[in-house]
Amino acid sequence: MPEFHFYEPSKGHGLPHDPFKAIVAPRPIGWISTRDAEGRVNLAPYSFFNAVCDRPPMVMFSSSGWKDTVANIKATGEFVCNLVTRPLAEKMNQTSAALPHGVNEFEFARLAAAPSRIVMPPRVAEAPAALECKLVEIVQLHAAGGSVLDQYLTIGEVVGVHINRAYLREGIFDLLATHPVQRAGYTADYTEATTGFQMERPKLLAADQ
Repeated sequence: MPEFHFYEPSKGHGLPHDPFKAIVAPRPIGWISTRDAEGRVNLAPYSFFNAVCDRPPMVMFSSSGWKDTVANIKATGEFVCNLVTRPLAEKMNQTSAALPHGVNEFEFARLAAAPSRIVMPPRVAEAPAALECKLVEIVQLHAAGGSVLDQYLTIGEVVGVHINRAYLREGIFDLLATHPVQRAGYTADYTEATTGFQMERPKLLAADQ
């Protein structure tokens, strides 16, 4: 039997750094573009992001604190998720800077903004794929004991999808060809997906087998 380090998060982990984000990894990056009620653009990455439903398609991201992204979505009901790839990783990281309210992260990171088709926020023109979303719900999270947290879960329905045709191979989106980037662990840790494999789902056996 291997020896395990066990800890209860409420009592501390007893390690040099909190391993939680390293265990739940790699995680897709939600690179979220929004507009506020006055039309000012915001672009920010979120490391707690994923798909939560496919009929209709929905995505979610979680924000630590009521940040501009969440406030903008609350005000307008719209946002765009942009795919982060290795060629865009450094610019994505620049958009995580704590800039003054109202500063355009597209301009700060020297990113081109492309118009969306259904929602008002622009998408990152260089991103190989982008998801236009309409707000479904913003949920303020609670701890298991009932205490209210300064953490906000935003769920959006995907109402429009942009795919760079260069990454369509016989009608299939070639994700690995885009060199997608994910968060993986501690403050500066990322991964780049370069290989994949396939497994067929097991078939249901007949009752008499």
